Amino acid sequence: MNAKSDTRYTLLKVRVQPKASRNAIKLEESGVIRVALTAAPVDGEANMALREFLAKALRIPRGAVDLVSGEKSREKVLRLEGLTGSEVLERLKKP
Repeated sequence: MNAKSDTRYTLLKVRVQPKASRNAIKLEESGVIRVALTAAPVDGEANMALREFLAKALRIPRGAVDLVSGEKSREKVLRLEGLTGSEVLERLKKP
């Protein structure tokens, strides 16, 4: 998994596919986390949708998900407050 973690937060690297037919998370065997989003990459819509979608999938408040880097890129790094790397992986595997 593409994540660095300490006891207070996890940095999660994801690859985003905007304008997809539906929102979905796919964990690749190589460790890449792909997130498909229906939102378009215009005026930060896809970034906002990514934060909301991951917060819901991980069952954490939206405010606990911050975009650290990749604002205008498909490759993004997010800071997830209050979860360890293993907790993130476990929650992403469960629907």
